[in-house]
This record gives sequence, structure tokens and C-alpha cells, in this order.
Amino acid sequence: MKGGGGGGSGASAYGFPAKRRWKGLVIGVLGLVFLSMLVPLVFLLGLYNGFHTTAGYASDSQSSKPDVFQPNAIEPKKEVEGFIDESRETKGLQPSKVEEKPPKVEEKPPKVDALPTHTHENGTKVDGKVQATHRMIAMDESGKPCEWKFGSYCIWREENREVIKDSMINKLKDQLFVARAYYPSIAKLPKQGKLTQELKQNIQELERVLSESTTDLDLPLQIEKKSLNMEAAIVKAKSFPLDCNNVDKKLRQIYDMTEDEASFHMKQSAFLFQLAVQTMPKSLHCLSMQLTVEYFRTDSTNLELSQAEKYADPTLYHYIIFSKNILASSVVINSTVSHAKESGNQVFHVLTDGQNYFAMKLWFLRNSYKDATVEVLNVDHVKLHDEENATFVLPQEFRISFRTLTHSRTEYMSMFSHLHYLLPEIFKNLDKVVVLEDDVVVQRDLSALWSLDMGGKVNGAAQSCHVRLGELKSFLGEHSYNQDDCTWMSGLNVIDLAKWRELDLSQIFRGLVSEKLSKQDKSTDAAALRASLLTFHGQVYALDNSWSVYGLGHDYKVNVQDIEKAATLHYNGYLKPWLELGIPKYKAHWKKFLDREDLFLSKCNINP
Repeated sequence: MKGGGGGGSGASAYGFPAKRRWKGLVIGVLGLVFLSMLVPLVFLLGLYNGFHTTAGYASDSQSSKPDVFQPNAIEPKKEVEGFIDESRETKGLQPSKVEEKPPKVEEKPPKVDALPTHTHENGTKVDGKVQATHRMIAMDESGKPCEWKFGSYCIWREENREVIKDSMINKLKDQLFVARAYYPSIAKLPKQGKLTQELKQNIQELERVLSESTTDLDLPLQIEKKSLNMEAAIVKAKSFPLDCNNVDKKLRQIYDMTEDEASFHMKQSAFLFQLAVQTMPKSLHCLSMQLTVEYFRTDSTNLELSQAEKYADPTLYHYIIFSKNILASSVVINSTVSHAKESGNQVFHVLTDGQNYFAMKLWFLRNSYKDATVEVLNVDHVKLHDEENATFVLPQEFRISFRTLTHSRTEYMSMFSHLHYLLPEIFKNLDKVVVLEDDVVVQRDLSALWSLDMGGKVNGAAQSCHVRLGELKSFLGEHSYNQDDCTWMSGLNVIDLAKWRELDLSQIFRGLVSEKLSKQDKSTDAAALRASLLTFHGQVYALDNSWSVYGLGHDYKVNVQDIEKAATLHYNGYLKPWLELGIPKYKAHWKKFLDREDLFLSKCNINP
């Protein structure tokens, strides 16, 4: 008995625990199977709700890698871009104590882009030159630097943005947005044909109204009723139990289409802005054609010969103007003569191309500027030793972009073209000249420039200390120069041609251009900028700030007192005073020197 009892007792001691272990194993396996099914479902739901985006849109939490800047990559572009937007990846903090340090701001090498001259037919100068100012870059609606992508158009857009009263327009657009999202789901419901038709009719009605209206004033009188009808239809649609995923997908599709459309219109606006500032207005083209035809109908040879003796007289005051624009060059001459104490000793040499030569010639023969003499030269017909660089090119303009992690700025420089370095050869009998650009207006007598002691320097110019040579080190290369020296601007330049010939600066310039191009850099504009800065290094006499104020072609905030006191106003920038896009408050200084009663101006519908 005891033995049997002992056996039973042994089974009881070991059998039941084994059964419990078996049941625990079964429960554990079932638990693992359940978790293996639950975890993927949770992950998929979280991925869909938290990270799902349509094609072309990334999550906000996703960071982009910064683009690597190449300091020597300098290429001319029609639409100049600045640095590519950079973003830093966020790093999580470790549990251990971390000492907080202020971020170190490192300034990247500047990117230099040439803004090449663009002309259309007898095209006016349209360099995208903008005065150097410390300006924060304009931001677009997404908070990104707009100017890096669209250039000066963004500055113009921000300065000319108007507050439009369109609250009802925005309300109708929102209603249309929601109705379009619900319409596909309502159309699939059985026995809801009436509501489907109502939604469709309201959508079509609002689409028609919005296509014809841009502001609230353009809306029809019954628009309130139409808005209420649409609102009622939307309320009915929302009352039905719908699959939210279908509505969500439709909303995302509409959002994608809207954003793509906004991006398209932004690019289109920027293109039209560039087109407007880089092409000759129809009226100015008409003026050139009318004058060219008239030139061959008249005989003006005798008048030309009577003034030829003054063209090479070194005792007179000689001004050089490079231009393809008849009105612009006329304003420069008229404003200079109007403020001169004595105009009889002034000689203006207007250098242009063959396309505009005859029109320019007739204009200055028809119009007198007190006792001043005007000579028009066709660069294509001037016999020069360096025929390769004799092609007519207007002064070059460059945009320089500086960017750090906390600050962005863009500076603009205007510089001599290849043709300027032929001046000593073109005017062999002259020892001193003043070079003016055709977007300059003179407000004071310039005769003091001829008695200016430049201390043996060659080029008297306005300086822009917003950009120093040290900031362009990666661009200029390992040449010897003072890194604290300021850059200089063309526009108003006093040139000592005798000293120029003595130092043979033209040959130095050509050598530096060839050196740059030989290093697999095919950008002749960028090579010319570098060569000009190095050629005149140590040979620039800084003119007093009162001689020139620049930036009137782009900067809306030029100091009014500086404008009134300046001897010359330089309209460097896209927004030239003869264009529709010109800054209105600066146009008056330019327009008052136009001959408003000229017959050809009325023929071509030019109304200053």
C-alpha cells in the first residue's frame, strides 16, 4: 500500500508540474503568434497615417543633405541663382550630460555669377546689374530664399506687392476645394444622383465665376447666393458616412495640383519679368528704325565735317559713352551739358554697334546740346590692332552671393567690358577721358574731374566696400593683392589714358583673361571680372561718395538726401528708367532730360 501510495504520490509530484509547463508553452506560442500579427498591423497603420504622402512631397521631418559648394565654379547664367539652400540634419542628444555651445558660424566662399548682356534686335543694355547693399534675401511663401531661385524678380515682387481685397474669392476657392474632394465619393453612393448633380452644378458654377474674377469687385451680384448653395451642398455631402481614405486621397491630389500650379505660375512670372527687362520696348525699336530710314533720306555730311576737328583735340573735355539705346545716351549728354558751366569745351564720343549707328548719328545731328559736340562711332568699322576683342559689348555686371548659416546677402558689381581696354588705341590723341554709362544722370557740373589729382592712379572710380578683395580670394586666385581693398564700380570713371599706355594695362588684362581661360574655365565674363579687378589693383583712385549714387535700378530705399546731393545718379539694375518696370519714384530724375517734343517720339508713341 505504501509502495502504491508512494507511486501515486510520485506521479502527483512530477505529472502536474509537467502539464503546467506544457500549457505555459502553448500560451507563449499563441502570444507570439498574436504579437507577430499585431506588430505589422500597427506599423502599417502608423506608416500610413504618419508618413503617407503623395508623389513629389516628402515628410516635414525629413532633412535634406547640404550641397557641396565649389568655390571656382563660376558660370554665366541668364537667370542667375545664388547658393543652393542648405539644411542641417538634426541629431538627438545622448542621455549623458552635454555641454551646450553656441553654433560656430563659418562663412562659405562666395559664388560669383555673370549677368551677361541680353539684347533684342537693336536691344538696349539690359545687364542684370544691381547695386551692392546689405539686404536679407526675400522669402517665398514656403519660407525659402526666393531670390536664390528667381533672382531680382523676387525683390521686385516683394516691393510691388499690393494688398488685394479678395476675402470672398478665397472663401469660394475653399468651398470649391472641399466640394471637389467629396464629389467622387458622393457619386459612388446609390440613390444619391440628385446630390451628385447638385454638387457638380455648383462646382461648375464656381469654376466659371473664379475664371472670370481675380478680386471681390469682379464677382457677380448673386455671388452670396451661389456661395450659400455650395455651402448647403457641402453640408449634405458631409452628412453621409464616407470612406475617409477616399476623401483624403482626393484632397492630397488637389493639393498636389494646386502646388504644382502655383510653382508653374511663379516660374512663368519670373520668366516674364526677365523677358520684360531684357528686351527692347517696341516703342524704342520703332524709334531706331524710323531714324535709320530717315538718315538715308537726308544729307548731313557737311555738318559732320564741320565738327570733326574737335574730336581729337586734347585740350577739350572728352566723355566716352558705350550705348545701344538712343534715348539713354541722349539723357546722359543732355544732363551733363545742362549742368556744365561751359558746354563749348565738351566733346561726347558715343560708341555703338553697326545696327544702331545710323539711327544714333541722325538723332545727334537733329538735336543740339548747347555748344557741346557729339561724335558717334561704329565700333564695327574702327580699325584696331586687337580685332578679336573689338566686338561691341556693354559694361559687364556680376552678382556675388555670400551665405552663412545665419545670414545671406547678395552684392552686385558693374565692370569694364573687353571693349573698354581698347580705349587707348581708339583715342590715340587723348590723354584723359571720363567714361559714363548710358544709365547715368548727371546732376552737377563735372568740370572739376578734369583738374582732379589722382596721385598717379589710372582709374578714378566709385568704390563699393561691401565687397572686399579678400572675400573673393577663392575667385581671384593666389595673386598678390591687399585683401582689405574695396572693389570698384563702373558708371562714372576718370581715366588717365597716358598712364594706361605707360603701364600697358590692356596687355596685362588680356594676359589675365587668357590665364583664366587656359584653366578649363570657359566663362569669358567671369574671366573678365577677375582680370579687371587684378589689372586695376593699386591703380584705382577712390572718388568721393558725393560724386556718384548707384542702385537706382533696383534699390527702393536709396537715401533721398544722397540722391539730391550726388553729382551723378547710376540706375544700375534691372529696373531701368526707360522701362515700364522702372522704379517710379526715381524715373522723374531721368525723364526731365528727355526732349518731349521731338517728332519721332510722337511717331513711335513714346510718352515720357
